[in-house]
Amino acid sequence: MGALWIAHVTVTDADAYGKYAELAGPAIAKHGGTFVARGGRFVQLEGKERPRNVVAKFPSVDAAVECYHSPEYQEALSHARGASERELMVVETSE
Repeated sequence: MGALWIAHVTVTDADAYGKYAELAGPAIAKHGGTFVARGGRFVQLEGKERPRNVVAKFPSVDAAVECYHSPEYQEALSHARGASERELMVVETSE
């Protein structure tokens, strides 16, 4: 089954986070991820609002988790730490 990688983000350092975004896209693509939503319009109905929301589709939960732990993504993530407040989850799809 497929999986969705869902991130809710508040950027606190745009320059550093820009480096993260530059490196994260290729790392996600390398693991079969494709972006479904990336910072578009949203309506917060419940919970803490984060101004940036990203959804990527992966072939499986395992592929998404492997991507997260990959050296390429961890390098990207090193630029996001301290440059953002974020939550990230992987959810298996029913399709």
